[in-house]
Amino acid sequence: MKLTGAIFKSTTAKFKGAKSGSKIVVAFMAGVAVAGGGAYAVTSATPTVAACVDTKTKVMYFSKTAKCPVGRSLVSWSVTGPQGAAGAAGADGVDGVTKDNSGNLSIRDIAAKVLPSVVSISVSATGGSGTGSGSVIQSDATKSYIITNNHVISNAVSSGTVKVELQSGEKVTATIRGRDIAYDLAVLQISKGNLAVMEIGDSSKVVIGDLSIAVGSPLGLSGTVTSGIISALNRPVTTGNTTSTESYIDAIQTDAAVNPGNSGGPLVNGQGQMVGVNSAIASLADSASSQAGSIGLGFSIPVNQAMRVAREIIETGKSTRPLMGVNIDPTFTGIGGKIIGLTAGGAADKAGIPANSVIRAIDGFVINSDVEAIVRIRSYAPNATVSVLVDLPSGGQQTFSVKLGSALSNP
Repeated sequence: MKLTGAIFKSTTAKFKGAKSGSKIVVAFMAGVAVAGGGAYAVTSATPTVAACVDTKTKVMYFSKTAKCPVGRSLVSWSVTGPQGAAGAAGADGVDGVTKDNSGNLSIRDIAAKVLPSVVSISVSATGGSGTGSGSVIQSDATKSYIITNNHVISNAVSSGTVKVELQSGEKVTATIRGRDIAYDLAVLQISKGNLAVMEIGDSSKVVIGDLSIAVGSPLGLSGTVTSGIISALNRPVTTGNTTSTESYIDAIQTDAAVNPGNSGGPLVNGQGQMVGVNSAIASLADSASSQAGSIGLGFSIPVNQAMRVAREIIETGKSTRPLMGVNIDPTFTGIGGKIIGLTAGGAADKAGIPANSVIRAIDGFVINSDVEAIVRIRSYAPNATVSVLVDLPSGGQQTFSVKLGSALSNP
């Protein structure tokens, strides 16, 4: 399944190398006091290090023999120094698990932890075939649920077959439990129980620079692991080719290699917890028919958002999205999102926001365009209360408290 992604204009930054024109001299003086033109040795226990200090220049020279020529004074100091009390013993480690100083697992151990709960997905349908990835998020004795992207399985909604390949190599036919076009998410159900389940992290705690690992089946190569960092947060990304399939993602950006076939697979953190669902890549392909590939700009749906939707689908087969009750002008060329219409009795109408206002910020997030306004609103759960700053049509600015409504995501 080909990943779709926003196309970005590339910019080139030139860096000029800095060349040092001077030498840096470091003098190491340990345990030496210089006074009145003389140097005095510090008495210490063996083993010791000895050096000779020139009486005129005060330059120190290492001495292997602890003897100095005329005009230089001997100094020496202890290598070991006094020994402090032994510290408390650390906690016992876990065999085969390695952590770095930040508490991250090694990538090897992250892969071992995550791979058993990652699956490959293949779709065969009259509308097209393709491959993608997914994560087992719930499993009992008889069945399991898998989260993936809507665009991975959308061709099989009306007719077709969805197959899931487990890490063991076993292939199982899946049914589509439900999907959410607005968030590009879907949940599959398989009649196979007691599977390893993905550990879920907290995407609200993700920080730029964090370790990130993408796992999935790029180009059908199942069980592929790539690593990188979290490059950016809250990227407004749209996917889909028409208004009926368009999704708005408040994305996590990563430079871990994400390629066609990684769609729906997990983005995990340094503890091996899923923090995102890989969904899109930026591409330099010059046409829609060109095959896209990783250029270090991958985008994932935050797991907090994804799991809210997935849990609703598992429970009811359907999902909801927040509703502000406004029509935003896609042709507006100014800064912000212009409200050209209000739903009578909707959230914005109840809050008192007038038509033709321009949204400039939501909960402190600056809004520069209609897409950013839609993405920011959809980043919330239904019935959440948000603070909306608008430019009033009469002039000036005002902040409104808006309790968002709720609507079914799919028509």
